[in-house]
Amino acid sequence: MTTLTRREFMKTLGMNAALMAVSTKCSSDRQPERSNIIFLLTDDQRWDTLGCAGNKIIQTPNLDRLAAEGVHFANAFVTTPICAASRASLFTGLYERKHQYTFGTPPVKQEYIDFSYPLQLRVAGYRTGFIGKFGVKVLPGATEKMFDMFKPLDLPYIKKVDGKERHLTDIIGDEAIRFLDGDASGKPFCLSISFNAPHAEDDNPRQYIWPPQYDDLYKDVTIPPPPMSDAKWFEAQPEFVRKGFNRVRWYWRFDTPEKYQQMVKGYYRMISHVDTVVGHLRQALADRGLDSNTIIIFTSDNGYFLGERGLADKWLMYEPSLRVPLIIYDPRAPKQRRGLVLEQMALNIDIPPTILSMAGLTPPPAMQGRSLTELLEDPRKPWRAEFLCEHLYNHPSIPSSEGVRTEKWKYFRYRDYPGFEELYYLADEPMEEHNLAADPAYRQQLEMLRHRCDQLIA
Repeated sequence: MTTLTRREFMKTLGMNAALMAVSTKCSSDRQPERSNIIFLLTDDQRWDTLGCAGNKIIQTPNLDRLAAEGVHFANAFVTTPICAASRASLFTGLYERKHQYTFGTPPVKQEYIDFSYPLQLRVAGYRTGFIGKFGVKVLPGATEKMFDMFKPLDLPYIKKVDGKERHLTDIIGDEAIRFLDGDASGKPFCLSISFNAPHAEDDNPRQYIWPPQYDDLYKDVTIPPPPMSDAKWFEAQPEFVRKGFNRVRWYWRFDTPEKYQQMVKGYYRMISHVDTVVGHLRQALADRGLDSNTIIIFTSDNGYFLGERGLADKWLMYEPSLRVPLIIYDPRAPKQRRGLVLEQMALNIDIPPTILSMAGLTPPPAMQGRSLTELLEDPRKPWRAEFLCEHLYNHPSIPSSEGVRTEKWKYFRYRDYPGFEELYYLADEPMEEHNLAADPAYRQQLEMLRHRCDQLIA
């Protein structure tokens, strides 16, 4: 391909000049066999809902095996705990404050879609696909530029397919296998699979919907009550949190012990169902001789409250809302780099540069995340010690907040309610029991983190 032809091609995709230079350089590098990449994303799955994360109740054998054969990041976070903004970050590698997309905003700007990982990979010769919950508004024609195959699938969970009822998680798995069989060009591929599970079906009184074959799973188990579920923890919240959606949805799901058991077991069943489909997908890769050259990345779009502090859902800056699972499996990695558990802080904005790096491309400088391949190659490499967390959605029942999370400390504040700040020493209290913001003994630490939050925002 001549330089002129490439420029003309890039122009038709609306790419900027910087991306043209990066893509031209990367695609000209001769790589005899570029790895395939599968990016698995769940919805509303908190970090501790895997067997490999220490959960003694939930059954996730396939994801546990993926972690045992890959690398498990024990401290993975989203920078914004809400699906719309987080998913935009997962495509672009940008903070919400930069890409400016969440519910109720205009679509993601084309200039950011131009350096999203699917579009860059497609320009570089990858076959790209998307299946499941997209969750991001983009300008007309954008998905056609990003993906060779685009199959958005959304709720309800139970759908009629060929006259039979099927669960959405199974439908997504079937479509993934069709993608594997849908091309004979020999191109490397990047398939993004976005499960709706275990997100609640909010309009359904059952909330968590699983297929019948999981009815007996966890039936004879008693789920321990959530930590910090005593009323005093709820009463300690500001009034705007006590009256917000986090409490409204707690009444939907967790306001009686019986309902709590029913709902958490349903949530776990949906995760176990995803785990089964992941196992089927790995078997399909092996059956097609693709398993030895297909990288698999697994994470979620945000964390989730399961009754802690008398709350449900996500949105707030507490750990259950921010922390997510993250596993990266690379079949090419040497044995000494498998089965590792890394404690460094990984972020959702790290996923796009990681995918590009694994494909042999150079992530654009505009991406604010950092490729995790640096840690996969050298787990002792110096890494970030803090990150900005934010939730900018303007909604009357979901208070907007921002803060900074370090390895030992957490500070955050409510943007529309001056004076409402919280400070926690995570090294001693990982559950964030005691707010130290009003304690004179921690005034210097409060001021330091308040200032650091301002710096990170700037």
